[in-house]
Amino acid sequence: MSQSTTVPPVSNPGQTKSPKTRALPRRKASGGHGEDSGAPAPLWVKIVIAVLCLSWILPVFGLAVTSLRDRTDAAASGWWTIFTSPSQLSRLTVENYVEVFDRAPMAQAFVNSLAITIPATIIPILIAAFAAYAFTFMEFPFRNLLLVLIVALLVVPNQVAFAPILNIYGQLGLNGQFAAVWGAHIGFGMALAIYLIRNYMATLPREIIESAKIDGATHFQTFWKLIIPMSTPALASFAIFQFLWVWNDLLVALIFLGPGPRQPLTIALVSLLGQQGQGDQLLTAGAFFTMVLPILVFLSLQRYFVRGLTAGSVKG
Repeated sequence: MSQSTTVPPVSNPGQTKSPKTRALPRRKASGGHGEDSGAPAPLWVKIVIAVLCLSWILPVFGLAVTSLRDRTDAAASGWWTIFTSPSQLSRLTVENYVEVFDRAPMAQAFVNSLAITIPATIIPILIAAFAAYAFTFMEFPFRNLLLVLIVALLVVPNQVAFAPILNIYGQLGLNGQFAAVWGAHIGFGMALAIYLIRNYMATLPREIIESAKIDGATHFQTFWKLIIPMSTPALASFAIFQFLWVWNDLLVALIFLGPGPRQPLTIALVSLLGQQGQGDQLLTAGAFFTMVLPILVFLSLQRYFVRGLTAGSVKG
């Protein structure tokens, strides 16, 4: 009597073997917190965000409107009256901007501000990125102690260093030169740059560094080809901070440059106001002119801002 052989069923490659192995639907990226980031925000969050946005936009809008009004209208009523009295729209003028450029060398001051701000932003980023890489991925004596000392410098007021730095610059003949302002801003911003970038680099996977080391990459190759591209959010965050600080700085520029052919926009803006208070109608036009470039820089880099600041806040 012949035995019947049971033939196992042939599985279809395009068919799922078992319901248990069916792939679960993907969840949207949530930043590692296990929650669906696609969920709508609560109403109170939207209200708070709307209030914060209005509190930032309204002063800028008011400054722009006031810069287009003559001194009589600006002194008689607030800028919001253009909505209640539409006839005032016909009296808006650009005479304030014309007079600003006539009374102060704003074009040259704008170039001077760029000459001060760009090197004072790029140089500390480059130096701090090298230092942050060393503190994160290299072993050397007293590494943690040096990092603590650098972080401790954040609590030291910059004003206590003005007198000795001014004496040193005077002996070197640097007072009144762009190099004096570069050195001051680079030194004052270096501690925060190292701290911010190092915290971000600490969140990067070390497996990448080990793989690069196995492939024979040097520290410089690893730093320049891997770490720098991955650290773009942190670099952009500090670039925003440093650019705004240097661009809007008045105290350091007054101490190390002063009024003259190398004065930045902040000093040129102060010179518009006379000793008796005359020329106050020009301050709004000059102030709005100085705000345009920082706003553009922030809007172009704001997508990296939160990522660069929050990375390393939990671990690192």
